[in-house]
Amino acid sequence: MAHTLAQLNAAAPADAAAMLDGLYGRAPWIAERALGHRPFRSLADLAQRLRRAVNDADADARTALLRAHPELAAGTPQDADSAREQDLAGLAACTPAESARLQALNADYRARFGFPFVLAVRGPRGAGMTRQQVIDEFTRRLDNPPDLEFDEAQQQLHRIAEIRLRDGFGAEPAIGNDIWDWGEQLAVHSDPGYAEKGQLTVTYLTEAHRACAGLLSQWMRDCGFDEVGIDAVGNVVGRYLAASPDAPTLMTGSHYDTVRNAGKYDGRLGIFVPMACVRELRRQGKRLPYHLEVIGFAEEEGQRYRATFLGSGALIGDFKPQWLDQQDDDGVSMRDAMAQAGLRSEDIPTLKRDPARYLGFVEVHIEQGPVLYEMGLPLAVVTSINGCVRYQVRIHGLACHAGTTPMNRRRDAATATAELALYVEQRAARDGDSVGTMGMLEVPGGSINVVPGECRFSLDLRAPSDAQRDALAHDVLAELEAICQRRGLRYTLEETMRAAAAPSDRAWQQRWERAVDALGLPVHRMPSGAGHDAMKLHEVMPQAMLFVRGQNSGISHNPRESTSSDDIQLAVLAFLNLLDDLAHDTQ
Repeated sequence: MAHTLAQLNAAAPADAAAMLDGLYGRAPWIAERALGHRPFRSLADLAQRLRRAVNDADADARTALLRAHPELAAGTPQDADSAREQDLAGLAACTPAESARLQALNADYRARFGFPFVLAVRGPRGAGMTRQQVIDEFTRRLDNPPDLEFDEAQQQLHRIAEIRLRDGFGAEPAIGNDIWDWGEQLAVHSDPGYAEKGQLTVTYLTEAHRACAGLLSQWMRDCGFDEVGIDAVGNVVGRYLAASPDAPTLMTGSHYDTVRNAGKYDGRLGIFVPMACVRELRRQGKRLPYHLEVIGFAEEEGQRYRATFLGSGALIGDFKPQWLDQQDDDGVSMRDAMAQAGLRSEDIPTLKRDPARYLGFVEVHIEQGPVLYEMGLPLAVVTSINGCVRYQVRIHGLACHAGTTPMNRRRDAATATAELALYVEQRAARDGDSVGTMGMLEVPGGSINVVPGECRFSLDLRAPSDAQRDALAHDVLAELEAICQRRGLRYTLEETMRAAAAPSDRAWQQRWERAVDALGLPVHRMPSGAGHDAMKLHEVMPQAMLFVRGQNSGISHNPRESTSSDDIQLAVLAFLNLLDDLAHDTQ
C-alpha cells in the first residue's frame, strides 16, 4: 500500500526512515539527514531534501554510493528494486551477444572510473529503456572525462531515487505521461530525407509540418477547447472561453517546427502543457474569468526560409510581405508553399492582435541548457530573454609559403581569428550570463602548406540586457581592431542581426514564482540564452516564461534532447497554479 506524505511527516523517526528505505540502495544515512527537515510540503520538496543530503556529503560518502550500485545485467542485482528496474529494460532477456557486450562495457567502465555504471534504466518516462538504448548510453558515457562522469553517475542515482519515491507514494505522473506520449506521437512526422533515418525535422509548411498542425488541432478538440483552427500563417490556435465574451485573454504557446535532426521538446512542450491544463479544467467543469488562447506557432526556427518568428510575428503585425518571395533550397517560394498548404497569405495582416484585449503572454519551454540539470531543479523562472547581436567577419592577411616565411614576418588571418576567439571566451566569462560564440570558421581555399591569407567567421554575442550585450560587443570589436593593427591585417565586418533583450514583466514573473513555490520547490531565477516566441510578444504585451529541466545534461537542438514525465507533471501543476492565481486577480 502506498505511503502518504501526511503519514511520513507524522511518523516516528524509525518508521519514517523505513518508508524511505532503499531509495538510494543501502544508505540509510540519506533518509535520516533528509528527515531532519520535516514536515515536507510536497513529494517534490522531499526529493529535493534527499538530493541535498547526498550532495552535501563528502566525496568519500558519495563515491561509496556509486561503488555499492549493482552492475547492469550482471545476473545478481543486489536488491529487488534494481532487479525490477533492470527487468523493465529487458536486461534479463539479453541475447548472448548483448550480454557479452554489456559485460565488456561493465569491465571497461569499472577499469576507467572505479565504480559500476549507474543508469536510471526506467528512463525519462519511467516505463523502461530498451536494451539498445542502454547499450548506446553505456558506450557514449565511456568517453566522458572522469570528473564529468562522476557527476553524471550521481545525477542518475538521483533519478533512480526520484522514480522509486513516486512509486512508494503512489504518485504516478499521469498528466506528464500523457504529454510524453503526445511528444512521441507528434515526432512520428518528419521531413523527407530525415524521416528515413529516424531523425526529426519539421520545417515550415512541409507535409510533415501540416500533419503536425492537423494532429495538434485534433488533440485540442479532444482536450475540450471551444474553438480550434489553423490561421493564415499556419498557427494552430485553440481558445478555451470564459463565461463572458467580453473577458480579456491570456495568450500562451510555443512553436511546433524544429531545427534539422532535432529533439522532441523544443517548442512543443510549451503547446502540450497548456493543452493538458485545458483538459483538466474541462474535466473539472471549470471556467476561467478570462479566455485562454493556446497557440502552436507555425515557425520560429528559420530553417526553410531566411525569416524567423513567422508565427508569433504575424500576431503583432510584424510579418514582412517581402518574405513571401523568398525561395527554399528547392526553389519553392513561401507564397507558393502557403498556397499549397491552403493558406491565404493575403489574410495574414488580419491576424494582428489588439494588445489592449490581452492580459499578457506566458510560455513554458525546455531549458535547452545544463543549469537546471546540474542543480537538480525541475523548474526555473525566467528573468529575461537575452539580447543578441550577430556579425559576419572577414580578416584579410597575406597568403604565403608555410615553409619559407619566418614566424615574425607572417600576416596570418587564422591565428588572428584564434586570438580573437580566446578573447571572446574570456571576455564573455567576466559578465554574469553573457555568452559569445564563433560557430562558423573558414579559411577559403586553405592549403596545408600555405599561411592563411583570409579567415571568415561568425560572431554571436548575447547578454540579459541590451546594455550588457552592447558593452560585450564594444569590447570584442575593439579587440578585433587591436589584433588586426598589431598583426598588420585588415578586416570587414557586417552586422547581420540585432535582437533586443526581453526582460520578464515583474508581475508575471512573480506569478510564476508563486506557482513554483506552491509546489514546495525552490524558486530559481535565470535568464534565457536562447530566443523564444515570447521575445516577439514582448514587443506588445507583458510576458514571462517558465523553464523545465532537460535530461542528458540539458542538451537541445539534438536528438538526445529530453525531459522527464515527472518534470512535465510539475510544469502542468505550476501552470494550473498560475491560472488560478490570475483568476483571483481578474475576478
